[in-house]
Amino acid sequence: MNFVEELTWRGMVHTMMPGTEELLAKEQVTAYLGIDPTADSLHIGHLCGVMMLRHFQRCGHKPLALVGGATGMIGDPSGKSQERNLLTEETLRHNVACIKKQLAKFLDFESDAPNKAELVNNYDWMKEFTFLDFAREIGKHITVNYMMAKDSVQKRLNGEARDGLSFTEFTYQLLQGYDFLHLYETKGCKLQMGGSDQWGNITTGAELIRRTNGGEVFALTCPLITKADGGKFGKTESGNIWLDPRYTSPYKFYQFWLNVSDEDAARYIKIFTSLSQEEVEALTAEHAEAPHLRVLQKRLAKEVTVMVHSEEDYNAAVEASGILFGNATSEALKKLDEDTLLAVFEGVPQFEVSRDALAEGVKAVDLFVDNAAVFASKGEMRKLVQGGGVSLNKEKLSAFDQVITTADLLDEKYLLVQRGKKNYYLVIAK
Repeated sequence: MNFVEELTWRGMVHTMMPGTEELLAKEQVTAYLGIDPTADSLHIGHLCGVMMLRHFQRCGHKPLALVGGATGMIGDPSGKSQERNLLTEETLRHNVACIKKQLAKFLDFESDAPNKAELVNNYDWMKEFTFLDFAREIGKHITVNYMMAKDSVQKRLNGEARDGLSFTEFTYQLLQGYDFLHLYETKGCKLQMGGSDQWGNITTGAELIRRTNGGEVFALTCPLITKADGGKFGKTESGNIWLDPRYTSPYKFYQFWLNVSDEDAARYIKIFTSLSQEEVEALTAEHAEAPHLRVLQKRLAKEVTVMVHSEEDYNAAVEASGILFGNATSEALKKLDEDTLLAVFEGVPQFEVSRDALAEGVKAVDLFVDNAAVFASKGEMRKLVQGGGVSLNKEKLSAFDQVITTADLLDEKYLLVQRGKKNYYLVIAK
């Protein structure tokens, strides 16, 4: 496969240095992409870059994933309006280990293939570098005028930041430039990839290599992913969509992709999956025939959830979605773990009742009218139960005075009451 052609049809090329495509056509190329280890999980904002590395490896080239253990201690001013908090060495080490585990789902680090992926950490080559040595050996090659001309620096200096730009952050592009130089000299790395906001830092690295040893290297960036409405991709009201299930459950992760707009789904399925051009075109045509079936969203959600989590997590997420929107059984409901149950029914009205009362047994009509105001009156509840319109834990309530006990609790804590098809209530025993 031709890497540039592959990225181009996927809409993943923003800027490319002349000569990049020719280099890739003539030899197996080593390229790197930097990831900032500011957290112990990647989020979906990182995924476009990670997919670039994945496609790069699939096209027969060698990917290096660089985690910025050293640069993460400083913070990159690109696209930021204020300086970030600096991390301790211990935190960074932990973050790096967690990120490698996640990257292993996308890249082959373990095989004997000549293009197997490698994880490198710039802390390994920066930790012994003294400030004086860095100033003498690296600083003298790049002028302040050159550094000042970069967009990321200009934006911060021209009033977009409250506190200007610290010297620490100003040196970031030199440090990133040195990463490129180091990898060029030690790993034969001739290409750096990244988001379009990294173009200034990447070209500083290329210039540093040219000035120190006359080497020629190349650069390729992907566009920053946005939503069709211009909003920030991957951000929800509750924050980032993380790859780690501790921070974003597989159910919520699946739901994020399932709920993107038609326009976004058509773009995202190219960027965030490894489906071929033929498969994507066939899915797009099928979607156009019947948009209400959301074929693109369903396939996108499946591909990304399986890739990031697992087939089991995907199946569980689909089943969980069926509980809220379909005719799922009580068995399916009982299989949900507490986190997924709460995620599925996030936002539905909740009531608390006494666990002690349930231990002795309480009539449904008393529990759901007096203890938890699911129904306005006992008469209303009686009528609805007789009409078959009330379910408890996804099973039709046969009698309005049926006795409810702790044995009916889901996860020993919850009762799910359903009025009609769409009205859910979560009753929590405390």
